[in-house]
Amino acid sequence: MAKDMRCRACDGSGLLMDDEEWRYTCTICGGSGELIAGKPIEQDGNFDVDEMNRTLE
Repeated sequence: MAKDMRCRACDGSGLLMDDEEWRYTCTICGGSGELIAGKPIEQDGNFDVDEMNRTLE
């Protein structure tokens, strides 16, 4: 994958990790690991979260 197309939030892996090492899908690229110029970033809008504000799947 070209470096300029790689998602900077997850560094192209498609996963993010919090400080307790919980892994979850990158909310910026949607888990694909890449950003395409001109493609809007789609977010679901509502997330289910626990009392520690972690997203639930």
